[in-house]
Amino acid sequence: MNIGSKGEKTRGDIVNCAKRLFYEQGYEGTSFSDIVEASGLYRGNIYHYFKTKDEILKAVIGQHFEEFNDLLVKWDKQDIDPREKLLAFSTVIIGRQGELVEYGCPIGSLNTELAKDRRDLQHAARSLFDLFRDWLAVRFRELGKGEEAEALALHLLGRAQGIAVIAHVYQDEALLKSETAQLRNWIEKL
Repeated sequence: MNIGSKGEKTRGDIVNCAKRLFYEQGYEGTSFSDIVEASGLYRGNIYHYFKTKDEILKAVIGQHFEEFNDLLVKWDKQDIDPREKLLAFSTVIIGRQGELVEYGCPIGSLNTELAKDRRDLQHAARSLFDLFRDWLAVRFRELGKGEEAEALALHLLGRAQGIAVIAHVYQDEALLKSETAQLRNWIEKL
């Protein structure tokens, strides 16, 4: 393994560790020391890659963005109609039901937390919602929804977030499944 690859792996390990901690404990609830301890690396090794927790958060947001963008590109490459792509979006909720019930939506929770007193960081986290909103709006336009496409995209995004929040608040997987089934029914009737 060359040094560049080892460095990329170490950086990736730090980001993955922080991503999990930010999700499970929240951004403010996670200290730089928590990341050091959970990663098993020396503080100096982490400082080599990231000087601050904010820098780590930006890398976490970047990783989320890449992962979600890759998923959306994959769905776009599938030879299915726009309604099927919207239904695929709804499967993200069911596919992560255990995590969503336990911790809520990772991007929704992060945006909500950062919007309270870290607007500078929340703008970067909002890009994750923008990615989904824009992709969903294109699917709705493909369904012939024209001028209402962006409003429908925000509605779908809002319903998905609401499902995640309510299922988390009540710690109820059955509620998550039931609400997601209703969401899917709404999509099928468009």
